[in-house]
Amino acid sequence: MKNKRTLLIVLLVIFNIAIDQISKFWIRANVIAGSKSQIIGDYFTLHNVENEGAFLGLGSDFNPILKIILLNVLPIVVLALVLLHVFRDKNLDKFSLIGFCCIIGGGVANIYDRILYKSVTDFWHIDLGGVFRTGIFNIADMSVMLGMGLLLLGNFKKKKA
Repeated sequence: MKNKRTLLIVLLVIFNIAIDQISKFWIRANVIAGSKSQIIGDYFTLHNVENEGAFLGLGSDFNPILKIILLNVLPIVVLALVLLHVFRDKNLDKFSLIGFCCIIGGGVANIYDRILYKSVTDFWHIDLGGVFRTGIFNIADMSVMLGMGLLLLGNFKKKKA
């Protein structure tokens, strides 16, 4: 049973990293840098943008040392601690386990980009006419958000029981 759980954790993390990196590889190869293409009008658009910061470009203008610490070192330490927690806490519910794996996979995928390319490739944008609007994001960002949602769901189910 222990080996199945470990295999599940490893496969979920690798899956999240893989789908993100495959999508970014495709975008870099097939979408002109800085371009914008309509998928569903202006509601859903495809881009090829290099984000040198974190969420919505925050930190892109930090000095290089601070940028390395806040955007590379600190996230690596946090993700390592979360991974350690996932392996050690055998009582995690399925929502929390999958949620943490999505967060770790998405985080690792974006850190990989920051280390290799010095930026993160973002490509999707949603704008529902002012009702709901996102920044430009990627699959790793979606993995992290899905993971957070699953953690919340797991927490609510735990409190309800």
